Amino acid sequence: MRIKMCSIHVQDPAAAHKFYTETLGFDTLMAMPEYNLYIIKDPGAADNTAGLLLEPSDNPIGASYMNAVHEAGLPAIVFGVPDVQAEYERLVAAGVKFKSEPSEDPSGISAVFDDGCGNYAMLHQD
Repeated sequence: MRIKMCSIHVQDPAAAHKFYTETLGFDTLMAMPEYNLYIIKDPGAADNTAGLLLEPSDNPIGASYMNAVHEAGLPAIVFGVPDVQAEYERLVAAGVKFKSEPSEDPSGISAVFDDGCGNYAMLHQD
């Protein structure tokens, strides 16, 4: 068994796709703008890899969940990176807004940023 796909609710899937691919560096697994459907994947990963569906938050349940998680300041998703500090510096230079500078705790080094699409996301390094 493997993870095939998971999703994250976003305010605007097309804008999220642009941010996640152009700013964060993910690759497009599938894009069907006429259906408001965008799925991204890890950069350079095979096409059969797990995808991240940029789920429209037009459903009241999805919007409520997305808004509540954001208002609580919690990350909706965690991205693993080999060097949080380097990725933090790259993204800050690209205009990404972070809640704070990278910090370390027993689980590793992390930093949380706002994706501008209704979510906080965390960078994490073991």
